[in-house]
Amino acid sequence: MQNFEFKNPTKIIFGKDQLDKLATEIPAGAKILMTFGGGSIKKTGIYDKVKLALKDFELVEYGGIPANPVYEGLLDAVKIIKEQNITYMLAVGGGSVIDATKFLASAAYFDGDHPWDILAKRKRTDKGLPFGTVLTIPATGSESNSGAVISNKATGEKLGMGGPGLFPQFSILDPTVITTLPERQLANGITDAFTHVLEQYLTYPVGAILQDRFAESIMQTLVEVAPKVMKDPTDYEAASNFMWSCTMALNGLIQKGVPSDWAVHAMGHELTAMYGIDHARTLAIVAGSHYRYNFENKKEKLAQYGERIWGIQDGSLEEKAQQAIEKTEAFFHSLGIATKLSEYTEDYSNTAAEIAKRFTDRGWLGLGERQDLKPADVEKIVEMAY
Repeated sequence: MQNFEFKNPTKIIFGKDQLDKLATEIPAGAKILMTFGGGSIKKTGIYDKVKLALKDFELVEYGGIPANPVYEGLLDAVKIIKEQNITYMLAVGGGSVIDATKFLASAAYFDGDHPWDILAKRKRTDKGLPFGTVLTIPATGSESNSGAVISNKATGEKLGMGGPGLFPQFSILDPTVITTLPERQLANGITDAFTHVLEQYLTYPVGAILQDRFAESIMQTLVEVAPKVMKDPTDYEAASNFMWSCTMALNGLIQKGVPSDWAVHAMGHELTAMYGIDHARTLAIVAGSHYRYNFENKKEKLAQYGERIWGIQDGSLEEKAQQAIEKTEAFFHSLGIATKLSEYTEDYSNTAAEIAKRFTDRGWLGLGERQDLKPADVEKIVEMAY
């Protein structure tokens, strides 16, 4: 096992009716900017509940944050924070709203004219404007980590940011919120969380036995509850395990002491930036091709994954590893998620070359757990995903 340090300061408040505790988690006298998405929280009643809980606070609203939050649109919110002396933020939504709020937390203290530099120049955020979250869509784990991803329309990029100043101070997780989510969002959430675990697990063995078991337990849980959640999101037991799995998949715990990959995410972000494809679906597009291309480096963990998650017991190590990739894609298909780029767009002939060029231009010359995937390798992987 590799050396590591681990600290996650986010307070998790989990279960039914926990929104009642919201006001006690925010400092008295805070001037709050409440961020949210396209208005679904108003249809579900969450908006009214939050407003009631915060009736004794001065509250400013900033809604309309889209899936894959856009830098240009968030600049108005940065202006609001500075001009109205906002002292606290509350993100009410899924990963996109929370990621946008993290950008705002960093931009609030950014000393410069172009906050995009936080992402473009990979500036670590050590101090951000404090914020909490009310999670409405389980998927990304952003409610309990310090990372975020933001899109830029002008440059056509989707880049990440992070730092210890971007942990939510608290997150309220009520599993009953999934009862109003459409099937597409449920499928995306399951796929997103599952792929988060794969990125931290399908690398190479380092003797981190407990970490492997942690990761495997999350994947086993997602596989078990996925059909229940898709069939009946009012099943509270399934919903609870689904929501907690999404949080645990990316709160930092399972990546400590082990190598991490994240090349699938790097390529997937480009597909979202280029075509607007849902984040989770871009991961499903790239994953199978990535594991096949890097088969020799990953076959030991792939075989272990096949044995422990999919019950594959027969065959050689290589055969088990190949079957594990096939089982993974079949799992995505069972959720109604296509795994080829050509199933999302007809205009893909130059996609692989364009992504490779973008990585080269940014100086991203070594991806993956071994930092040995060159832009030329990326091009081949994306071509395999056509």
